[in-house]
Amino acid sequence: MIRKLALAIVIAMPVAANAQDLPTAPYLPLDLATKAAQTALDACAGEGHNVSVAIVARSGVTKALLRADNAGPHTVGSSTGKAFTSASMGRDTAGLAGFIGSAPENEGLRDMDSRLVIQAGGLPIKIGGALVGGIGVGGAPSGAIDETCARAGLDAIGAE
Repeated sequence: MIRKLALAIVIAMPVAANAQDLPTAPYLPLDLATKAAQTALDACAGEGHNVSVAIVARSGVTKALLRADNAGPHTVGSSTGKAFTSASMGRDTAGLAGFIGSAPENEGLRDMDSRLVIQAGGLPIKIGGALVGGIGVGGAPSGAIDETCARAGLDAIGAE
């Protein structure tokens, strides 16, 4: 009996050591994603704008999506694309649009992935310096307003 127990311990030791070596990565919890999305939606609603707000994880997968009553049908795709773009590029979509427009050699970025939406209103979500996702707002009269609402969502969760 003791031999079997000792053998089991010896066999399990390398597995335990390997498990400790697994990488860990910061992520965006669902409760923070939903709080950011609701705050952004409310910020735009407070200004009279019916928008959609999308939050994606670092991987680009949608974590939260809210669509205001009477928001245009295009707003869901717009907000999701902006969030995806910010998460995948790690930067705001307005800045990315300016970067692409600044030099002809940057134009290829527009066609890099069909999910990219390069218009103002998307911001990366960084917590503790780590990129954990993206937020996108679509449907306000301008991208600058979309971005202001997205910023309100980030502020609500203490994101950079």
